Amino acid sequence: MDYKDIKKLMDDMGNSKLEELEIEFPDGVKISMKKSEKREVIVEPHVIEASAPISVPVVKPQEEKGMVTIEKKEENYKVIKSPMVGTFYASSSPDKEPYVKVGDKISKGQVVCIVEAMKLMNEIESEFDGEIVEICVKNEDVVEYGTPLFKIR
Repeated sequence: MDYKDIKKLMDDMGNSKLEELEIEFPDGVKISMKKSEKREVIVEPHVIEASAPISVPVVKPQEEKGMVTIEKKEENYKVIKSPMVGTFYASSSPDKEPYVKVGDKISKGQVVCIVEAMKLMNEIESEFDGEIVEICVKNEDVVEYGTPLFKIR
């Protein structure tokens, strides 16, 4: 099984509703993938039986006078997302400078980071020309498929 097949398998799993997948091939190769757990808490309402009617006070929020509302102007950024599950690295080795920093001008096809997946170092290239506005993950963070890595203006 080559890299492209493994990457396709990871992408397909990321886009599916499967939570876990284990495959063992006749040649002895084993692949095991598991999505991170997201737990959902369900709260069931409790029924209270009372012999007399119960009144519940309704509290209305009061507007504070002199309150200033600040609206944040939302800009449209282009986002470089992780194409796979793995570990994010900002540079090629710990003693090297990061590929990019906030404020750097980048061009399409330029390497911006590395995502390590299954012991393979995958160089991630920019899909856009522009300026790095934000680096959304920290060095050595585990990223999932589709995790925003960089915001580009």
